[in-house]
Amino acid sequence: MPPGYMGKILWVNLSSGEIKTEALDEKLCRDFVGGYGIGAKFLYDRMKPKVDPLGPENILGLITGPLTGSPIPATARYAAVAKSPLTGGWGDANCGGDFGPYLKFSGYDGVFFTGISPKPVYLLIDSGKAELKDASDLWGKTSYETEDTLMARYGSDCRVACIGPAGEKLSLISCIITDHGSAAGRSGLGAVMGSKKLKAVVAKGNMPIKIADKEAAEKLRNQHIKDMQVPGFGGIDSLRKYGTSAMTDKSAHSGDTPVRNWGGVGIIDLPNVEGLKPDVLLSYVAKHGACWHCPVACKATLKEGKEYKYPAGTRRPEYETQASFGANCGNAHTESINMVNYICNGYGLDTISAGTVIGFAIECYENGILTKKDTGGIDLRWGNHQAIVAMTEKLAKREGLGDILADGVKRAAEKIGKGAEKFAVHIGGQEVGMHDPKLGAFSPSASARYQMDATPGRHTQGFGPSSFPGHIVNASGLCLIGFGFGSGPEKLAAFLNAVTGFNYTTEEVLKAGERIAVLRHLFNLREGIREIDWKPHGRIIGEPPQKEGPLAGVTIDQKAQIYWNLGALDWDLYTTKPSRKKLIDLGFPEIAEELWPPRKGPPGPP
Repeated sequence: MPPGYMGKILWVNLSSGEIKTEALDEKLCRDFVGGYGIGAKFLYDRMKPKVDPLGPENILGLITGPLTGSPIPATARYAAVAKSPLTGGWGDANCGGDFGPYLKFSGYDGVFFTGISPKPVYLLIDSGKAELKDASDLWGKTSYETEDTLMARYGSDCRVACIGPAGEKLSLISCIITDHGSAAGRSGLGAVMGSKKLKAVVAKGNMPIKIADKEAAEKLRNQHIKDMQVPGFGGIDSLRKYGTSAMTDKSAHSGDTPVRNWGGVGIIDLPNVEGLKPDVLLSYVAKHGACWHCPVACKATLKEGKEYKYPAGTRRPEYETQASFGANCGNAHTESINMVNYICNGYGLDTISAGTVIGFAIECYENGILTKKDTGGIDLRWGNHQAIVAMTEKLAKREGLGDILADGVKRAAEKIGKGAEKFAVHIGGQEVGMHDPKLGAFSPSASARYQMDATPGRHTQGFGPSSFPGHIVNASGLCLIGFGFGSGPEKLAAFLNAVTGFNYTTEEVLKAGERIAVLRHLFNLREGIREIDWKPHGRIIGEPPQKEGPLAGVTIDQKAQIYWNLGALDWDLYTTKPSRKKLIDLGFPEIAEELWPPRKGPPGPP
């Protein structure tokens, strides 16, 4: 087995209780790297199409990468994968904290779950041994209570990935939580975990990770830390001080952050952003912290709340949460955003989706589609921070209107009716990351990637050849923030070679990224999903364009972006099937035969 990998995968059948260990194939590792790369290969090969995402045949995986837990900086990540109950297609989510390295220290590169347990359980993995345990006493508890209970039970040298009550109640915007607030947030994978009656995974052990060239890895670590010493947002000093919230106030006015459910203009509809200013946000911080051995240390915890009674030690919200519950809800009240973040982390909710569905509900209320009778007496208006907190609590508990909102804006609009779909901002059923592509500050092609990635609406994904390095970052166990905005595929190859000894060329690294991108897309095609058929809400691309503010008159030529990238990828412009030549070149000859069977009958004209 190459260095960087533990060489073993756990397979757990929750229906029967059977646990098996599978050796990890070296070619699989080289071709698909790790994380959702290996996850996509396993799910494509071993799961039938059209299975119920909340049924026993769906496979849930938690997988590390070869760099996870290595000397390379910012390598604490693991990926969760499954068929998404939110989109009906490929689902993945990425998470930091400490759980990823501890999963490897427990002796495994990943664990996959099939079936449904007859009762609530958790999986304990301890130094190469795994055992299912009764979780009846944990069912119904928050992620905070679950994590604290299990760490008290097994010692401070273990780490826990778990779901809260939202996942147990199958909220389609629920997620997997570790470290009191690090979330595998997107794709609704908390609901998959809840459907399997799997409350948590506990990882414990001190099994060493082999490194191919420790000296080279240490040199690369030191150089990368130097490379991060750049001024402004994205530099290590800014991230260490403010996390990702150094620009939250400015983004609300520049057009980067969606305002009032993507329909407003920050400088007009939220002129006072004092509560979103970085030094105001910083004033609530009690202690700074880091994911496992990360030199960036962009995490922080808060002092005890005053107006809202969240406890000391609550995780500081990052930009996406501040934006979704902030400007997107017409809100700049700092403590209310801290409070909803505390609620979402405890109940296990994706804060991007949760903030978006609250903004959707506010707009429905403002337009008379929802009334006080529907909201349970809550005056759900723009910027009413008490109402925002109260409705988030209902959403988390699936109470009243919250029961409808808990499955995201697409399904909520279908249930509410009365024209509510006009205000349901999503792509393919998933709410969209908090960067407006019309501005282009975060990425000029963000609108195309929001639509065309296999998991829609993702601000951390891409589309087309430019996405290949990002897939390797995610699959390897690196953090996108810690890897740095200016880093490229050459550095990725150097990192991987130092740890694994594979001696990738830059071209081979990019090809592996393309292979991962294509297989995630092929998963969707097999499910009958073509991302090109997902239609972005008009507000995302400026149809019609805004009349005032920084984005006045801006409409994105979405089709041009998509078709240019389809051509560059060598995918068919109508079916989006990768060409036969492309599939064979990437190592998918069997799939090429399925998608492009030989023509029968006489040859066509020359």
